[in-house]
Amino acid sequence: MKWKIEVIPIPVTDIDKAKAFYSDKLGWNVDHDTQVNQDNRFVQLTPPGSGCSIVIGVPTGAAPGSVQGVQIVVDDIEAARAELAERGVEVSPVKHYEKDGTLSEGRGERWNSFVFFNDLDGNGWILQEQG
Repeated sequence: MKWKIEVIPIPVTDIDKAKAFYSDKLGWNVDHDTQVNQDNRFVQLTPPGSGCSIVIGVPTGAAPGSVQGVQIVVDDIEAARAELAERGVEVSPVKHYEKDGTLSEGRGERWNSFVFFNDLDGNGWILQEQG
């Protein structure tokens, strides 16, 4: 039996602004933008190459900005960081974890290089390099 995570709901305050951030700033694909009725609209977006999507507009009961630490794995942390910065996303420098658990600037081993950023509502995302 396979168990796959397919869609993660992300609570946002403004669907249109969030859609623009994820599609224009991050470069994610808009899979669908569905107006179910006057009160319900769902937008699903997928990072390029990902098997997992996010959905905005779904009532989750969670406050906008409350999702933290969802990781996106990339092949090249510097290239991914540069792409986001060029698109106007505020991104952290490349960081890594020391043996004592502290977070320091600079690359770590291939699995231990990270970049952090937030969406417009403060939902926190992490890029992790893996080869």
